[in-house]
Amino acid sequence: MDKRNRKAAGWAWLAALIILTAGHPSWAAGELVIKMATLAPQGSEWHQALQEMGAAWQKASNGRVVFRLYPGGVAGDDADVVRKMRLGTLNAGLLTGAGLADMDRSTLTLQVPMTYANYSELDCVREQMSPQIEKQLEAKGFVLLGWTEAGWAYFFTKSPVQSPDDMKKLKMFVWAGDDRYVELWKKAGFNPVPLPSTEISTALQTGLVNAVTSTVQGVVLLQWYRQVKYMTDLKWGVLLGGVVVTKAAWEKIPADVRPAIKEAARNACKRLSDFSRRSEPKDIEILKQNGIEVVHVEGAALEQWRRLIDGVLPQVRGEYVPAEPLDTTLKLRDQCRRQAAGKSGGS
Repeated sequence: MDKRNRKAAGWAWLAALIILTAGHPSWAAGELVIKMATLAPQGSEWHQALQEMGAAWQKASNGRVVFRLYPGGVAGDDADVVRKMRLGTLNAGLLTGAGLADMDRSTLTLQVPMTYANYSELDCVREQMSPQIEKQLEAKGFVLLGWTEAGWAYFFTKSPVQSPDDMKKLKMFVWAGDDRYVELWKKAGFNPVPLPSTEISTALQTGLVNAVTSTVQGVVLLQWYRQVKYMTDLKWGVLLGGVVVTKAAWEKIPADVRPAIKEAARNACKRLSDFSRRSEPKDIEILKQNGIEVVHVEGAALEQWRRLIDGVLPQVRGEYVPAEPLDTTLKLRDQCRRQAAGKSGGS
């Protein structure tokens, strides 16, 4: 090839490259891959919502942000995901409250058992506490893009549980990796068995545990109703979660794209929270159809559970949950409760 032909070929190659990169701006600008992991099963509503969120991220960024999702616990449980986010091998996660607490314990202030009587109280408190918690998380290197929830958590067991004494006879699953949490249960007279959440199904099958705290949605999705026989109708607490990205990854996202990224995440979180709230009655019926018996808690038994929480709370404050945000949370809960009562009384 002579010099003129070589020059022409070079210009042709450059023109082709310009055309290709013009069609794919992310190639020219350099794409950012966000690797997200979650325990949510593949094919579930949660998986679908995250996939659509990721598609919205890619569209809003014109391909500059690429989304990769690892569902169904393939990246490990929440403790594993948080550890990998700190190492940089993962950039984001849809985490449960346990994972959020691994990042910063101030998130536990929204998760104290039997603190909220209904969703309205939780919503009222969370809205006011969220800015402070988000600031705490950011100081630890994480950006909370949105809160979500999987519904009320109940006890699911192989023998009926109505009172705390009934539960003390059983082997309870608790999240592994939080020794202080395990000790709190032991001091209260219970028999906690710390395990990764990815091992719950096997543990129930083998009898390593015979009690687990979960939402009805979780028991239906993961088919734990095959291993448990009873559901204790005691609203232990709302199973909170959130979409979190590392601060390092967040700061690499172009500033003009970040508002759309956050909006898509919050839309996904709201969709999932709404789904969880709507689906609970239907899921309870599915459990009943599969042989689950609902054990109602009222009267003296309910009072025993309340006394248990009241007795443990002083040990929790400061030792397990940061004192100042816990105090603030409980004050806000009482204010929200009074406001709701005032509106009800005035209607």
